[in-house]
Amino acid sequence: MDTPDRTVWRKSSYSDNNGGACVEVAATDRSILVRDSKDPSGPALCFDRRSWSAFMARLNR
Repeated sequence: MDTPDRTVWRKSSYSDNNGGACVEVAATDRSILVRDSKDPSGPALCFDRRSWSAFMARLNR
């Protein structure tokens, strides 16, 4: 998946910089992207904002 160069990827503040098992998340105008921090040039999952919100709401229960 090609992502715009201006995409800002974020990961948990609990993650260390040793390349641990982390995911990174980025928001675009229309979607939320999720990728493996160990492979930043690899594929990313793409969720529409409604699906991502429902997913996060379910996790917070």
